Amino acid sequence: MNSFFRLSGLVLISSSLLALSGCSSTSTEAKYPTGANRSSTNDDIYAKPDSIFGEGGISLFNKKKDKEEESGIGVNSYLWRAALDTVSFMPLNQADPFGGVITTDWYTPSDTPNERLKVNVLILSKSLKSDGVRVRVFKQQNAGGIWTDIAVSELTSRELEDAILTRARQLRVADIE
Repeated sequence: MNSFFRLSGLVLISSSLLALSGCSSTSTEAKYPTGANRSSTNDDIYAKPDSIFGEGGISLFNKKKDKEEESGIGVNSYLWRAALDTVSFMPLNQADPFGGVITTDWYTPSDTPNERLKVNVLILSKSLKSDGVRVRVFKQQNAGGIWTDIAVSELTSRELEDAILTRARQLRVADIE
């Protein structure tokens, strides 16, 4: 058992010395570029060092970056902005850009004061595609001071989804131009 500790201590010390020897350089004098040859020297200390893993570094789990992933939100930025634009006439209850959830508060149209609407928008994708957004519409009717749920046609939800997708395409085309 005692020889095991000696051997592991020897391995630890030798690996530490090996790691530290890689930190030393062959020249001990610092070379600072001066004058006109500051940017044309081969020993430019301001140059970005090359990486042994390539320009992008290591990519774990084969993730690819694109413009939408570099934005600060967790969903497609065009779909997110388009959804906010589309439901902007309603008061917002919740807007979570990382989860892709937009929930409105109840909205009563001025032409139908006995009805109110509520919309939930869920953005499902980081890419701009037609199945990347889901809309759920809720409707209630006031009968004698009591709000009761009314069935909403799936066509209403689909029309809102189409409006969001159309607006997202407009935003993307505007960014390209």
